[in-house]
Amino acid sequence: MGEATARTLEGRTAAPPPSEERADRPPAEGAAARKAGLRGLRSPRRPRLWFEVLLIAVSYWVYSLVRNAVPEQRAAALRNADWIWRAEHTLHIAVENSINHAVNSVTWLIVGMNYYYATLHFVLTIGVLVWLYRWHPGRYAAGRLALFATTGVALLGYYLFPLAPPRLMSGEHFVDTVVVHHTWGSMASGNLADMSNQYAAMPSMHIGWSTWCGVIIAMVARPVWAKVLGLLYPLATLVVIVATANHFWLDAVGGLLCLSFGFAVSFLWFRATPGRLERHVA
Repeated sequence: MGEATARTLEGRTAAPPPSEERADRPPAEGAAARKAGLRGLRSPRRPRLWFEVLLIAVSYWVYSLVRNAVPEQRAAALRNADWIWRAEHTLHIAVENSINHAVNSVTWLIVGMNYYYATLHFVLTIGVLVWLYRWHPGRYAAGRLALFATTGVALLGYYLFPLAPPRLMSGEHFVDTVVVHHTWGSMASGNLADMSNQYAAMPSMHIGWSTWCGVIIAMVARPVWAKVLGLLYPLATLVVIVATANHFWLDAVGGLLCLSFGFAVSFLWFRATPGRLERHVA
């Protein structure tokens, strides 16, 4: 009996403790679990309405708060506007003044553009988000991330490069079409000007958001006419922001650079463009 007991004790002592067994295991299992968790985060999920409404409302509130909190550096903004204007003359694209005066001479057209500038910027962007949420839930998160990243990086432009819009330049005789035609709704002119940062023209989020709408529609919509309308929308917006003297051409280039960053972030996270993702979430 003593020998049996000794053998049993020896067997127990010889057996490796659980900690040693775990130490001998390859780290592949832990790495695989981490990768699976990351894939789970990257996989599109069905969006929840209450969360999306809250997220968009809070995000836009923060964006507006930060944008309007940027110090209104009037002297620097006007210097930068002069620099942009000279640069466009060098590039032979400084035709904003001519377009502004030509369109302003047609009252019904410029009034319509004023309302376009004040409203469609928000209405169509929210409309495309709702369309993705309702009919393309598998692509919604990727599209939303591209839009949010675009808007977020634009805030850096407002901080680093304060820029006065053409209508606020002195000596260039641009027409502030909202003031002249007493148009309602623009946060950039008239009685509502004090509620918005007047020197946050670079980059143009009118171009950033409208091009986001156009690209998403072109990627996801099936009818050819819808794709064409989607691509025409940012072009129409470009004409409007120039005709109303709210932006230079180069502000639009800044908006497109921000949008490129936004789609790059979305692509790196989801490993695909919104149009390549599944329409519905399993």
